[in-house]
Amino acid sequence: MNSTGIIRIKNAIFYGYHGVHTSEQNSGGRFEVDIEIHCDISEAVKSDSLKNTIDYEQVYNFLKSLITEKKFYLIEALASKIAQGLIEKFEKIQKVIVRVRKPSPPVGGVVDCVEVELEMKRD
Repeated sequence: MNSTGIIRIKNAIFYGYHGVHTSEQNSGGRFEVDIEIHCDISEAVKSDSLKNTIDYEQVYNFLKSLITEKKFYLIEALASKIAQGLIEKFEKIQKVIVRVRKPSPPVGGVVDCVEVELEMKRD
């Protein structure tokens, strides 16, 4: 019997240099990320072993390195790169949903955040 599960990482917070404006690229800002990983967890349930599931510490470290070391103009592009990278890195992933938030974006008014949600499935 297969058990499909969802592994979630909620509100991972990083400092990155993403944005269209030069000030965002130079000064940087806070970015918040949610990840939903859909995968078969049957073997993990049976074995109770980390090797049979997605190691969320590795997921976090991937996010951290991508968000803090690379630069993107758009959070849409950042979300896509996160999803592609996770699917390439972890073969157990069937589908991933990525949400990237930019708190207090420079939109000329008061806004809590701007958020992009992207869903990607393995081919």
